[in-house]
Amino acid sequence: MTKEKLLAEIRMMGIKDKKVLEAIEKTPREKFIRKTDDSQAYGNYPLPIGYDQTISQPYTVAYMIQELRLKKAHKVLEIGGGSGYNAAVMSNVVGKEGKIISIERIPELVEFARKNIRKEGIENIWVVKGDGSKGYKKQSLYDRIIVTAACPKIPEALKDQLKQGGILLAPVNAGFGQEMIRLKKTNHGFEEESLGQFRFVPLVTED
Repeated sequence: MTKEKLLAEIRMMGIKDKKVLEAIEKTPREKFIRKTDDSQAYGNYPLPIGYDQTISQPYTVAYMIQELRLKKAHKVLEIGGGSGYNAAVMSNVVGKEGKIISIERIPELVEFARKNIRKEGIENIWVVKGDGSKGYKKQSLYDRIIVTAACPKIPEALKDQLKQGGILLAPVNAGFGQEMIRLKKTNHGFEEESLGQFRFVPLVTED
C-alpha cells in the first residue's frame, strides 16, 4: 500500500484531525521499521521490530494521537518508545516548541529509536531507558501522557506526573484485548472515558 492509500483508509476509518493526518503524511514509517519489512511500510497493520515488540498499526497510532488532543508546545511523556515512530508523529504535532520524552525498557530498542530519530533530524524527542510504569519524574509535570503498551491498571506514578487539566491515554487490562481509557486530571480527581477495544503488547515493568 502507498502512503496516499493509507491516508485515505485511515480517513475512512474516522481520523479527522488535520494535524494528525499531516503528521502521519510527514513521518516516513519506512525509516522506523526493519529493512526486511520496507515493502510493508504503509500497510495498515502492526509490524515486528524485534524483541517481541511491534510498531503499531498506523490507524491505532493516528487514533491515539487524535484522542490525546495534542496541541503545539505540549510536553508529552510516552511510555513504550519502540522504534520511535509514534514519538516522531507526535513531534510533528507539538512542533519545535513542544517536547516528547519517550521511555523504553529494552536497551536495543532504545538505541534503535535514537538512531532513527537522529537520522530524521528530529530534535524535540528524548528517548530514555527505564521502567515506563514509573514515568519520568525528572521532567514532570506533563501536558499529555500516552501509554503504548497494555497495562493491568494505570500506574499511580503516571497520574501524579500529569498536569492539572492534562490528559492521559492508555490501553488497560493485560488480557486478550484492552479497553482504551482516557483520563483527564481535574481539581476534583480524574474524569474517565472509555474509547473502545484494542490489542497491544503488554507493558513489562522491572518489579
